[in-house]
Parts: sequence; C-alpha cells; structure tokens
Amino acid sequence: MDPNSHEDVYLLGRVAAGDREAFARLFDRHSPIVLGLLVRILGRRSEAEEILQEVFLQVWRQAGRYEAGRSTPRGWILVVARSRALDHLRSREARQRRETELSAETAAHEEHPIGTQGLEASETRARVSSALGLLPPEQRRCIELAFFEGLTQTQIASRLDAPLGTVKSRIHLGMSKLRQVLSS
Repeated sequence: MDPNSHEDVYLLGRVAAGDREAFARLFDRHSPIVLGLLVRILGRRSEAEEILQEVFLQVWRQAGRYEAGRSTPRGWILVVARSRALDHLRSREARQRRETELSAETAAHEEHPIGTQGLEASETRARVSSALGLLPPEQRRCIELAFFEGLTQTQIASRLDAPLGTVKSRIHLGMSKLRQVLSS
C-alpha cells in the first residue's frame, strides 16, 4: 500500500467521525480522477459533475462502511462512482425509452381513431391514476419515482434522503394497496 493510501485510510476514518476538513482534503485528492471516470462513462461533463457531487455525498454518509482490507480508499471511491454512473445511465436510458414509446403511442393515436383497445387502455390509465391517488403521499412518491422516472430503489432513497429499507417498504405496501384496489 502506498503512503497516500495510509493517509486516505486515516482521512476516511476522520470523515466517518464527521470531520469536514478531512472530507475536503479527501475530495481535493480524489475528485479529479473520479470526475475523469464519470466523464468517460457518461460522456457528458455536466452529468458527470452532478454525479460527482452524489458520489462524495455517499462517501460522506458511508465513510464508516469502508473496509481497509478489501480495497484502497481510492478504489472504494471509484467503485462508488462507477456504480452511481451506471445507475444514472440506466435511468437515462429508461427515460429515453419511455419518451420514445410515449411519442410513438401519441403518434399512433393521432393517426388512428380510438378503437376498443384504445378505450380499454385509457380506462386502465384512469383506474391506475385514481388508485395512485388513494395511496399515502410517501408511498405514491416512491412508486412514481420507480415506475414513471425509472429510478432504482437506491436512487429513490438518495433523492428522498430516506433509508433504503423505508423506500422498499413504501413501494411494497403501495404496490399491495394498488393490487387490492385494481383487482376489485
């Protein structure tokens, strides 16, 4: 292990204890390489800069989870960055697919008169929308983020600043309620 790794291990320990100065030093040391990785994965510097902030927010929150025997601090931070970037890519691709499907669906409705299938789909959308309105706001928000924005449960937890287990429970309970309402 190089001498910088020993200092990084120390800094991560200090970050886990809430030391903002140690966090700033860790950010200064590793943000350039992390940003480079993110730009390579995402292909867009603006998105990479946004994800860089999320990566270091996760480092701040989870510094206590770092295990020195498993990787170097830089390696751990880069794994966090890679994971965040891939989640972002999946979310971007899902959003693009939905937009493409929506514009294709819109074009199909404009070209053809609404038939039985169109009326059934419209009725189903109305029932789902109505059922979503019956859910508690926390459950509805988690489900909307998952199904309409394509976010993973981890991303939802991060966006809502809620524990992952809470997000999973809200989605599970909300989906159960939706099944009950829609099956009756």
